[in-house]
Amino acid sequence: MPQPMNAGQLAALIAAGFFAAGMCAAVYVLLKLARLVSAATAVVTGYQAGVDDLMARASAAVQRADEQLARTGALTDSVEQVTASMSDLSEQVSAVAGTARLIANGLGAPALRLAAAGYGVRQALALRLPGSAARQGRAAQRDRAAARRGARQPRSSLRGETGSPGVPALLPGSDPAGPGRGARGRAGR
Repeated sequence: MPQPMNAGQLAALIAAGFFAAGMCAAVYVLLKLARLVSAATAVVTGYQAGVDDLMARASAAVQRADEQLARTGALTDSVEQVTASMSDLSEQVSAVAGTARLIANGLGAPALRLAAAGYGVRQALALRLPGSAARQGRAAQRDRAAARRGARQPRSSLRGETGSPGVPALLPGSDPAGPGRGARGRAGR
């Protein structure tokens, strides 16, 4: 028959049971922890690949920005040269403009007077010559102006019955005092 257990043996058996249950729980926790670590490793590896790609893009962007800054620096230098050239040109133009003003003020009035006098002499000579083109041109110009004003006959046909120039012939029904100056026109005043 088996011998009854004493209290020390019973306590050892209970402690061994708790130890076995604790070990099973520890093994379970360690297995779960191993799965968590492997999943975390996979996530970190994925993020690392993304970070590497992101770093490559950032590096390329920084290089492009550096190239653009170099181009901008070259353009700024060109703009500064153009600005300097434009200021030189502006100074030269203002100097030339001042000289032109002096010439215009000093020689302009006498030259204009001389040109006006020459034009007047030419016109006077052209009017004095018999059958000159200027005289005929002026007569044609007067005829056109009269036609625009509504006159019925050109100036050359407005001669008196005697044919004397400058004396208009009286048309039937016309008033010798002029338009609006007949009996009614005088009475209205």
